[in-house]
Amino acid sequence: MAEQRPLRIIHCFRSPVGGIFRHVRDLALAHAAAGHQVGIVCDSTTGGDYEDALFREILPHLSLGLVRLPIRRAIGPSDAAALWRGYKEIRSLQPDILHGHGAKGGALARVIGSVLRVNKYCVSRLYSPHGGSLHYDRATPAGLGIMALERFQERWTDALVFVCDYERETYARKIGAPTVKTARIYNGVAAEEFVPVVPRPDAVDFLYIGMLRDLKGPDIFIDAFARTERLIGRPLSALMIGDGPQQEDYMRMKLERGLGKRIGMAPATHARAAFARTRIVVLPSRAEAMPYIVLEALAAGMPVIATRVGGVPEIFGPDSAALATPNDAQSLAEIMAAAHDNPDWAKTALPDPVRFREAFSVETMSAEMLALYRSLLVETAQSEPARPAQA
Repeated sequence: MAEQRPLRIIHCFRSPVGGIFRHVRDLALAHAAAGHQVGIVCDSTTGGDYEDALFREILPHLSLGLVRLPIRRAIGPSDAAALWRGYKEIRSLQPDILHGHGAKGGALARVIGSVLRVNKYCVSRLYSPHGGSLHYDRATPAGLGIMALERFQERWTDALVFVCDYERETYARKIGAPTVKTARIYNGVAAEEFVPVVPRPDAVDFLYIGMLRDLKGPDIFIDAFARTERLIGRPLSALMIGDGPQQEDYMRMKLERGLGKRIGMAPATHARAAFARTRIVVLPSRAEAMPYIVLEALAAGMPVIATRVGGVPEIFGPDSAALATPNDAQSLAEIMAAAHDNPDWAKTALPDPVRFREAFSVETMSAEMLALYRSLLVETAQSEPARPAQA
């Protein structure tokens, strides 16, 4: 069937770091392995040696290539140059799918895709917010302007793709009920990440892993750890792994509370290597969307405690005993004490492993995304007769 031909897919996003970059890499690798042609357009001014190494790994799988050009975080005159250069590069690649991730990536994909549509190319335009504009407050002038801009861009959008129901609900609350097709496609982790991690002999009781900034709750972790010791009635051990702007604040906090010897600190490392250094992973964020670190820890078979924020309850189930009240050290400590003292805690508190893998694997994510791409191309061809991108 003609509609089952290999697709030409280009992902546009700004910063090649963090969850968006991981999401795009996973999709690109999965779709390339399935025989599709994939390319990436992203910023050239962010990222470092680590991100360069990741690009080198994925580049052999990008048959449509990698285009890096300056894309500033703030809206400004430089956006016009980025759009023009991006348009010239993307036009020459003749894509079927333009998928924008994050606010700037979404603008690139939708504006450029719309110009291609005017020129009779059959290209579908998708946008995944990944938080992005949704972090702004509608009550501020900047937030109100950005929400209005997002609403305006819906007219250039064929589908909005959300990584969790929470993100979709936030979009509807802040921007308005979508006027275009929407889909909720969960993030997923790769098959090799479902291999259980075995704790090392010197593993600590509790691990915090993530950015060292208040949004992610390292201060709550330290407070809850001290409360857990009091609940259990003896000293425990913990480790904080990560880097960030408030690292010195947390170092000072644990020393002031007399926890310097019982809470170690280490720089950021690969998640699975970090998991092997603990028996229980604690993720005390004040805000999240659909965090990969939760998925990675559960896939690795780790006991995981998290806060009831963003899309996290969609992973565990809304009534899971593993979910603490956000910004509440006592709630977190009580769960930490229960998990530490009860060997069977994880069996009842954590998601069923089979259902978890069915919902949150790269295989599921990439298959659902590909089905959406194909359905949009059919709709686009029916609504706007146009020559295919591979003219």
